Amino acid sequence: MLDVRRLRLLRELAHLGTIAAVAEALSFSPSAVSQQLSVLEKEAGVPLLERTGRRVALTPAGRNLVRHAEAVLARLEQADAELAHARQGLAGPLRIGTYPSAARAIIPAVLAELAGWHPDLEPMVTEVDPAAVAAALRAGELDIALVHEYDLVPADPEPGLAVTRPVFTEPMYLAARKPGTVAEQRTAPWILSPRGTLCHTMAVRACESAGFAPRIRHQIDDFTTVLALVAAGQGVALVPHLGTAQPPPGVVLTRLPMYRRTRAAFRAGAGSHPAISAFVSALHTAVPPGLGGNS
Repeated sequence: MLDVRRLRLLRELAHLGTIAAVAEALSFSPSAVSQQLSVLEKEAGVPLLERTGRRVALTPAGRNLVRHAEAVLARLEQADAELAHARQGLAGPLRIGTYPSAARAIIPAVLAELAGWHPDLEPMVTEVDPAAVAAALRAGELDIALVHEYDLVPADPEPGLAVTRPVFTEPMYLAARKPGTVAEQRTAPWILSPRGTLCHTMAVRACESAGFAPRIRHQIDDFTTVLALVAAGQGVALVPHLGTAQPPPGVVLTRLPMYRRTRAAFRAGAGSHPAISAFVSALHTAVPPGLGGNS
């Protein structure tokens, strides 16, 4: 009989690519991951991994087993959801991931709704960049998370995860000292989010679409700080609607034909869990007026 916990390790190796990354994501030592995968190979009776020096790749049998593992793990999530429906009321922790601007503008209202509907539910919020959400959900560190995508950075499907339709859509703005277009800022210094974030990739691609590579001066992940730097003449930036609350004097926001869309993501099979359904319902209720769902 194949062990589900070891199947999960193999699934993560298929997604993350290295034993070190699997160990970090699931809080194991690399040697423990290697040992458990070796045991899984013995259980399977066929080679699942190809080792070349420090590199490890899945064999065709390993890739096929990962496909079955995805289905098994999704069915276990469905079973957990059915058991939750059989219990009386919602209680216990609900681990929520969110990006910073939604944490400020959306999540407090969502938590207030949840507290009124299910007072014994214990939401626990963690700020996390959408680029890191998939690994955190699969590792069980989060139960549900807000993720976003930009027109220029569409989201790729993540194995083992499911997402809702867009819950709300925000316009993007050019933040500068005077009105203008992105193309007119080719010689200006730029303020971007740190490398590796979706916001950074979006800004770089927006500039490239306008015919230039941005000259990056600052890398800041907090939009309030970004706008303060724009007001101080330190550069220009692209900012979504949720990041434009109370811009400081001297900052001009020019609306662009670009959008950021937010969805809720969770593990495949968990969509019918009553706690997940309650969060999604509260999220729809808490969306500020003027933010559409499918634009």
